[in-house]
Amino acid sequence: MTAVADARIAAPPKGSSRDLAGTGTLLKLALRRDRVMMPIWVLCLGLSASSTVSRLDSSYDTAAKRADLAADMNGNGSTRALFGAAFDDSLGALTVWRVGAFLCVFAAIMSLLIVIRHTREEEETGRQEALSSGMVGRRAGLTSALITVGIANGAIALLIAASLAGQGGRGALALGLAVGLSGMVFGAIAAVAAQVTENARVARGLASAAVGVAFVLRMGGDAAKDASDGSSHILVWLSPLGWAENARPFADERWWALLLLVALTAVAIGVAYALAGRRDVGASFFASRPGPPAGGPGLGSVYGLAWRLQRGTLLAWAAGLAFAGAVFGGIADGAEDFLGDSDSTRDTFIRMGGQEGLTDAFLASMVGILGLVVTIHTASAVLRLRSEETDQRAEPLLANAVSRVHWAASHLAVAFLGPIVILAAGGLALGVAYGAASGDLGGELPRVLGATLLQAPAVWVITSIAVFLFGVLPKFTAATWGVVGFVVAIGWLGPAMDLSQSVMNLSPFGHLPKVPGGDITAAPFLWMLLLTAALLAAGLAGLRRRDMSN
Repeated sequence: MTAVADARIAAPPKGSSRDLAGTGTLLKLALRRDRVMMPIWVLCLGLSASSTVSRLDSSYDTAAKRADLAADMNGNGSTRALFGAAFDDSLGALTVWRVGAFLCVFAAIMSLLIVIRHTREEEETGRQEALSSGMVGRRAGLTSALITVGIANGAIALLIAASLAGQGGRGALALGLAVGLSGMVFGAIAAVAAQVTENARVARGLASAAVGVAFVLRMGGDAAKDASDGSSHILVWLSPLGWAENARPFADERWWALLLLVALTAVAIGVAYALAGRRDVGASFFASRPGPPAGGPGLGSVYGLAWRLQRGTLLAWAAGLAFAGAVFGGIADGAEDFLGDSDSTRDTFIRMGGQEGLTDAFLASMVGILGLVVTIHTASAVLRLRSEETDQRAEPLLANAVSRVHWAASHLAVAFLGPIVILAAGGLALGVAYGAASGDLGGELPRVLGATLLQAPAVWVITSIAVFLFGVLPKFTAATWGVVGFVVAIGWLGPAMDLSQSVMNLSPFGHLPKVPGGDITAAPFLWMLLLTAALLAAGLAGLRRRDMSN
């Protein structure tokens, strides 16, 4: 009886400060692990706005030019959908229009990756359970992850505010807070996703889907209605990214819109903390259901197993890109009327999509965006190999008559063929939507679909880099996300920031022809395929020689 009483006294009450024991130590560990990638994210996002100001100032050096630009931008749904509305014609407001939406999206992506890495991924690998056996509280890991992402977003907000202070302190602070709070919102949503699933890959998928839905809602609302009259479409108000837009930096700031971001962040964090206190370490809040007593005939080989593990994600990506392609195709038909009157926007789309006509340039830029997004899926598909290895699920397979290369090939088949399926879905939707809007479905569909599928070799280069890291440098496999982030950032922000072609060529997408509309040559495709084959062979050779689970 005494022992039971002593145990009750020793056990920390639910919700006590002991739940946070060890938070400081875990925070130091998280900052150490992210000591390279987090500063890169912060510097890239924090300095993007200031470089955009310089370019706009040189291109539009008079108030009349800036006023015409703002009026042109707000006059067409195509550019409102992609960049958002311009609420004023000052340099600061035009900078917000040009890069504000993308900065919020990238801050969101950075945040969800950080939070998932230091919460669900720690539990999935078993490290959190080992730590919890010591003096580490139940919610310490979640708290340290949120503090880490708060530090990153705070640094981004301060850097943006400092770099744009010359354009107006209030507007600079409003933009910095809008970007930083957007990151915090999706970091908190990622924390919730980490509680409701047992798999880090699925948690990243859920959080990424939330970012995608928010962006599409904001994009659809801005395309449907010009917000220059002071009101926004209802779809914009359904998106946290729309709330950040409606903070209206450098345009009579609406500080109360930022409070919506704060409120959603607080609610999501509260939900994450509540769920974290009601589940076991390593488990999800919703208990996993037992599977059937016997596997189907498709699970009789490693290829069937890999397909079973990856098919849900693949089909979800295909559906998502089909939706995005339909939206892009629907707004492409009106692009030429607007882009012909806006020198800056025309130049940006020509840099993204080529010289062969403004509508083709717009379509090519949309095709390029679809290709960039698919790199996230292909990286995730390869990294599934690493998670299978570290979670000891690969070892039972390899103990049978299954070679390492055979096992890896089962997942790589999805990693290499999956992008074809996803790009085909996006290109088909883009071609159908644009062809129907332009009245030439039979002529436009084949060339738009073909242009989309030509993104595959560049995607495969990223796939092969992930395979190389997995096979040769397994401890650095997570660096694949850094490669993906770098490539996506160059593809999306590079044209708007007027980066040199030598910098753009650091991405494999910089070597692709600008299609539809541009000339196609075989050389870049051959070089990319050779590079893909070389990295793939090196990665598989390394996998055959190295120790597993290292």
